[in-house]
Amino acid sequence: MALLVLGVLLFAAVHFIPSLAPGVKSAWQSRLGENGYKGLFSLLLLLAFGLMIGGWRSATPVYLYPPPAALHPLALALLVLAFLLLAASNLKTRLRRIFRHPQLSAVAIWAAAHLLLNGDSRSLVLFGGLGLWALVEIIAINRRDGVWIREPAPGLGREALTLLVAALTLALVIYLHPWLAGVPVY
Repeated sequence: MALLVLGVLLFAAVHFIPSLAPGVKSAWQSRLGENGYKGLFSLLLLLAFGLMIGGWRSATPVYLYPPPAALHPLALALLVLAFLLLAASNLKTRLRRIFRHPQLSAVAIWAAAHLLLNGDSRSLVLFGGLGLWALVEIIAINRRDGVWIREPAPGLGREALTLLVAALTLALVIYLHPWLAGVPVY
């Protein structure tokens, strides 16, 4: 479990550098250059992912609460919304007029859905930790960036593209979930 906790903490710490410690980011960029900074950032994230994957696989889950079966349909709907927001994060879409941070919102919703579906200790660490990171990151970025200026609404064709990207990504994750997480979606 220690590897999992360390992985989640490293992931969050690296992501907090630009939003909460811009001085550290500037110092690293001065010392390493822009590409060096990005390389170090990427290596630290790869290490964090490795720790999270290794920690997840090596941790023996302790069941803390029974997942409420009545909320499974809600959790699945939240997962669909999370993938829709994830697709919207890289496309100009009307969802970006509602969600200032669609990618971080997607992580928070994804995490909440997984906490509704899993009641064990390693799920609480992974999904709870990443969900908490996403919420704190949203607050930190909002404070750093100030007033939100919404972009004009794009055409409806963009919405269709967003739905297509989200559906394809969700289908791929459902297919790969047994290998990625060790458990099937159903």
